[in-house]
Amino acid sequence: MKVLGASLFGAGVIFVGGIMFWGAFNTAMEATNTLGFCINCHEMKDNVYQEYVKTVHYTNRSGVRATCSDCHVPRDWVHKFVRKIQASGEVFHWLMGTVNTPEKFDGKRYQLAKRVWETMKSTDSRECRNCHAFDQMNPAVQKQRAKKQHENAQAEGGTCIDCHKGIAHKPVHHLLEQEEEQKAAEEAKKKAEADAKKAATKTAAAPAAATATVAAPAAGGAALPPVTGKAVDWSKVAETKTVLFYPGQTAMEWILTGTDHGGTRAFKKGDRCFECHSNEAADMGAKMVSGSKAEKTPIPGKRPAVPLSIKAAYDADNLYLRLEFPASPHNPVPFAAGGKLDPENEMKVAMMIDNGKVDMGARSGCWTSCHADARDMPNAPAAGALGAVQGIDTKAGYVTKYVPESRTQFDTTKRDNWDKLKPQADIDALLAGGTFLDLTRWKSSGASEQGYVLAERVLKAANDVAYTGKKEGDKWVVTMVRRLKATQPGQVNLAAGQSYSVGFAIHDDFTNGRFHHVSLDLKLGLDAEGEIKAVKM
Repeated sequence: MKVLGASLFGAGVIFVGGIMFWGAFNTAMEATNTLGFCINCHEMKDNVYQEYVKTVHYTNRSGVRATCSDCHVPRDWVHKFVRKIQASGEVFHWLMGTVNTPEKFDGKRYQLAKRVWETMKSTDSRECRNCHAFDQMNPAVQKQRAKKQHENAQAEGGTCIDCHKGIAHKPVHHLLEQEEEQKAAEEAKKKAEADAKKAATKTAAAPAAATATVAAPAAGGAALPPVTGKAVDWSKVAETKTVLFYPGQTAMEWILTGTDHGGTRAFKKGDRCFECHSNEAADMGAKMVSGSKAEKTPIPGKRPAVPLSIKAAYDADNLYLRLEFPASPHNPVPFAAGGKLDPENEMKVAMMIDNGKVDMGARSGCWTSCHADARDMPNAPAAGALGAVQGIDTKAGYVTKYVPESRTQFDTTKRDNWDKLKPQADIDALLAGGTFLDLTRWKSSGASEQGYVLAERVLKAANDVAYTGKKEGDKWVVTMVRRLKATQPGQVNLAAGQSYSVGFAIHDDFTNGRFHHVSLDLKLGLDAEGEIKAVKM
């Protein structure tokens, strides 16, 4: 008897031999999937393995370990076989000694990592999903920001590697950010040059016209008398509770850098800081105030966060606010004479308002005016290096707040944008067009101030806003009345039925500069949607 031309015995031998060959082949292939095999060469053992053993994928509370193959080798046979064929190229480079020293490995690290990221992106993070799947997650036990981003990823078709680069090895994804930023800058430069050329052509063809260089007061005419308001029964006004936290040196450039701030991608895609961090403000403040994150000069005893109660109301003419928060004991500042940065003011309270014209204002509130080259920040220029820059008052010896729109560049890598100021005519146009942050401030010494942030911080004695405040027992109570209608450049017109992005800052315990507590971006709605709802009286 024959089977396919072979004797029964021969067919049996072929069958058994096939099984043995297939078993041996698969056994050998699986042997190449073990951790021991992967770190058999010193290139892996001395480099990526040493990084991997310090991560949660190696040791964690559940006792489940994800080895090299779990992340880098497909589980299904076809894709696994293809991956093994591709790995022959890696064997070639091992033989050639391409990465046989730490220096050579680091020289190729970004190139190698980028290749892995691209592969994972193309497979929808297939290997990640061996252990992690959206439909198996329990959002109820996730942190607010993780829950928000996983929801976004599902809605937008995002994949794991979009956000989780550098979780098992030395992070180099900042190089990808720099590469993308450089491309964006080159594209922006080309567009600006094209726009300038088009504008020059248009100007040459058009008749000459006078150009206003200073924005005129919105209300026109003579200055109004100092603002006064009606008495408010605050017991009948709804309360909003929020938390202001110590921000350390988390400048806007820090927020826009993924290796500093893990939520960079979410922010750039349009999420508000509030949406991810509103429930963890106190925890973030604790990290910064202790010096464990983004703070090189911690102040011993400084509180990490300040709970703030806000009540808001308005009438036909004015906006009214009542702010209440606990007082704090005095903690001397080690690097300030007498332990007080601002001896004349135990307390200062500030409020910024964006009318939607500052690009990042609606998502970050006042953070868009906080920069790495400002006073007491990592890239602050020395006072002697400031020099004279037209349009910026450098007499104080430091860089104040500004919005990125006022600069010809906004580099988040070098973080030296302070003196890259646009021409004065452009600044005037931005002011007239509403691209600024409305700023008001109260000092416990008694002064109320108003102004704005554009090319720099501008403050003067207030006429359109009046603050009053005092310490009542163990708490501070500060009230404000502010005209709804803008009377001069740098003020936001407030209207019923509209919402505005606002930010609050509290300088307690005789502090100044960046050593304050700040809110995340909040929405103030005048009978409109927002975390703070102002109701018409």
